[in-house]
Amino acid sequence: MIVHGNHDIPSDAGGPVRHVSVLLGAVLEHLDPKPGEVIIDGTFGAGGYSKAFLERGAKVIGIDRDPDAVAGGQPLVDSSGGNLILVPGAFADMEEHAQTLGFESVDGVVLDLGVSSMQLDQAERGFSFMRDGPLDMRMAQDGPSAADVVNHLPVRDLIRVIGLLGEEKRATTVAHAIENARKDMVFTRTSELAGLVERVLGRSPKKAQIHPATRTFQAIRIFVNSELHQAANALAAAERILKPGGRLVLVSFHSLEDRIVKRFFTDRSRTRGGGSRHMPEADVPPATFELLSRKAVDPTPEEAEANPRARSAKLRAGRRTDAPARALDLHAVGVPKIAEFQGLGD
Repeated sequence: MIVHGNHDIPSDAGGPVRHVSVLLGAVLEHLDPKPGEVIIDGTFGAGGYSKAFLERGAKVIGIDRDPDAVAGGQPLVDSSGGNLILVPGAFADMEEHAQTLGFESVDGVVLDLGVSSMQLDQAERGFSFMRDGPLDMRMAQDGPSAADVVNHLPVRDLIRVIGLLGEEKRATTVAHAIENARKDMVFTRTSELAGLVERVLGRSPKKAQIHPATRTFQAIRIFVNSELHQAANALAAAERILKPGGRLVLVSFHSLEDRIVKRFFTDRSRTRGGGSRHMPEADVPPATFELLSRKAVDPTPEEAEANPRARSAKLRAGRRTDAPARALDLHAVGVPKIAEFQGLGD
């Protein structure tokens, strides 16, 4: 997709930034799109990756659940000579999208996880705590909003959401502060939530550049959009839709996403079952991927300097074998167990 924010950097540092495709060179190196190949760009965004694939002669199926991204990509569709098909929907459903278009398998899949800078830079989308706007955060612009969650999620679940998805050490303090505040008010604006969290947590002199609400906003955004479930299910879908020799490239921006990607590739590329001198090696299913890089690929110092939101980006990639796809265990790959939002309550 494009430039992202994450929980280590102020998501609006320096204000709006250019929509720059993160790790584009590394993506092209590992995906290696060729003329006539079919590539799924599961997070189309501003179309930076898709444009580069088209320039290499590939056909591209672009997927995005944000209606604004789909609408904004139409000029690229029009200029692609029929080589770009843009589909509104979730990347976890890529297999269904591709097969509906007549593609039983594809040569490559790329996913750029998380929230885009286009979404962060639009105050009316409610993703940012630096610009006041409606407390929304919905990538697909439908379903329960962040305001619904903040105003109605039971405090026990709010603690788990903020603690697990935001990795906020003081999640209990923040959740109880929200619970107390919503007795007298209804949260409707990003500034209301950000202001409450800042008052409760204060600002650390050691991390003055990081807003205290960063982790809370991250947690609620991930929860509202089921981002970790979507990411894990997308990995399994890619495993099913990729032909032997096909490449899967993932760009992630925080530890929760990267943990899921790393665990998936570790499990799917394993050829030995461990064991010890006391116990024989366990049988393992045939590997469905071979790793294209043993370690995550980080941005170059030049990329990080030019684009602060890319500083925490990590790229992992694998090549599909001919082994059958496997069932996915969400929790084994690191998706936390958190109760689903059941509605608006009374």
